[in-house]
Amino acid sequence: MIEKMKFLSITGPKADIDRMMDKYLSKYEIHLENALSELKTVRELTPYIEQDPYKQALDKAAGFCRQLGKKAGITGRKISIDEARSVVNDIDGKLSSLLAKREELAKRQKEDKDELEKVAPFKGLDFDLDKILKFKFIKFRFGKLTKEDYQTFEKYVSADMETIFYPCNSDKDHVWGIFFVPASEFDKTDTIYSSLHFESTFLPGDLTGSPLEVCTALGRTIAAREQEIADCDKQMQKILTDNAENVMAAYETLQAAEDNFNVRKLAACTREGHNMFYILCGWMSKKDAARFQKDIDNDDTIFCIVEEDHSKIFSTPPTKLKNPKIFRPFEMFVRMYGLPAYNEFDPTIFVALTYTFIFGCMFGDAGQGICLLVGGALLYKLKKMDLAAIISMAGIFSTIFGVLYGSFFGFENVIPALWLKPMEATVTLPLVGTLNTVLVISVAFGMGLILLSMCFNIFNGIREKDIGKIVFDTNGLLGVIFYGSAVAVIVLFMTGHALPAGILLFCAFGIPLILLLLKEPIVNALEKKQEKLSGIGMYLVQSVFELFEVVLSYLTNTISFVRIGAFALSHAGMMQVVLMLAGAENGGSPSWPVIVIGNIFVAGMEGLIVGIHVLRLEYYEMFSRFFQGSGREFKPYKQK
Repeated sequence: MIEKMKFLSITGPKADIDRMMDKYLSKYEIHLENALSELKTVRELTPYIEQDPYKQALDKAAGFCRQLGKKAGITGRKISIDEARSVVNDIDGKLSSLLAKREELAKRQKEDKDELEKVAPFKGLDFDLDKILKFKFIKFRFGKLTKEDYQTFEKYVSADMETIFYPCNSDKDHVWGIFFVPASEFDKTDTIYSSLHFESTFLPGDLTGSPLEVCTALGRTIAAREQEIADCDKQMQKILTDNAENVMAAYETLQAAEDNFNVRKLAACTREGHNMFYILCGWMSKKDAARFQKDIDNDDTIFCIVEEDHSKIFSTPPTKLKNPKIFRPFEMFVRMYGLPAYNEFDPTIFVALTYTFIFGCMFGDAGQGICLLVGGALLYKLKKMDLAAIISMAGIFSTIFGVLYGSFFGFENVIPALWLKPMEATVTLPLVGTLNTVLVISVAFGMGLILLSMCFNIFNGIREKDIGKIVFDTNGLLGVIFYGSAVAVIVLFMTGHALPAGILLFCAFGIPLILLLLKEPIVNALEKKQEKLSGIGMYLVQSVFELFEVVLSYLTNTISFVRIGAFALSHAGMMQVVLMLAGAENGGSPSWPVIVIGNIFVAGMEGLIVGIHVLRLEYYEMFSRFFQGSGREFKPYKQK
């Protein structure tokens, strides 16, 4: 079902908007619209522009909550906005010095790690770096060569140069080292090393001791700083933990204030004399609207106008579904197709009843149905998944039809069939011969569902006041007369009754088809539209082909329901195969592991396939006849 909506215009002094939102409107669900767009006919409207006073404090409070993690629970404790700001500023003051200290430690930590990364490749140099850095007549350079370039250097270059390359470390790709050269030969030698792709590493000038000693000292310094950073984190976390309840209360208060403030983006302002007033527009359920109006009766600063005539409103009413709890999970299937428009028929209950019923017909097994019922219920209880609830309800009908078919985990001799056994029941029909009873009933049931879907389309047309949809649509009154007459004739013929007279048949079949053929000019005339046909000949040819397609679709949609009976037979056949593999077909002692595995396989595979095919029947054979799904969802600015 779709809740009835009321369009409200709420106004009051501009400075009073926060009080109104917090005291009154926050208790109700309202789908706000842009007041400037809705009130186009009102003169001298301006946007509500104001700087957000809560954002900075809210961002800080949100950061504190992220640091608290799971410890940040909902408190529900109410504090004022001033108290919330005071809590945030107090904690921020306590944390700021620790945070500055931590940032400084982290900065030095990074510098030490960068320095360690530069020195570590030269640990193999057993000489004090501070002495090397003070050389005056010998120049040097730290760096690395690729192994290929190093081999080239040793083989072709080193013997002809006044240089020494001292390798300090190596891996599979590079050799790290230092080369020494007289100062007078440095430029030439440096050029040769550069040609060998020597990559220089510049070490800081304040290092003392060998590279190994420097790395050891840096390692101790880095570990000490890590401990200091951890101590800072612990102190900050302790401050937050000790004040967790206050932090969350402040966050909740500031978040509520921020939500109320954001409403200004949809509000408009107007001036009356020297006074400024806000205007808020939105949709509220009929029940909530009445309660809201009663709530503000004694408040002289708030005025509310309810617009009863929807034709004067620019926006279309949003859709808020309200179904009994047992049917609510099936709203998922409706939303997958599209949310119903405000004036459309909500098919949720229809889907719930038909989906579970058809699923039970196609998957009739009492044992497997109980498993679906219990498993789906447990999964829904634990995970709150709508699909699990649907599976559980489908399991109820699977169990019922399993009892009607006399099937229990594939065994057909455990419980008696209260109705029929799908594989054995047959019926003899005139002209057609002997057919399986389940297949015949499936088609008859499908005919009934198609007629019911057409009636829903007529109901939608009445609500929309669309004469074309009510009468001249292929799923309208003419379609019901034509298809209903065809169903009646088939039933009379198959049951051996006499058919109506030829004139009556012509009226039932011919007149609806002729009117459907001429629906466009008839509808234009009824609605007084001045649209001319592009050409009578072309229009008739096009309409004849469209009419042929419509008649063909009636036939194919009807035959499509054969799958209900086909899957019922398929399930019985697959379970017979399982029993045969388990050696239980002729009353022998069965292999229980095979029985269990076979049931799990059939329930999993066929359950999935049946679920998909039932949904296909819902969407293509039923929804397509009456449901457009063009609605927009009711989105309250704040959940109650």
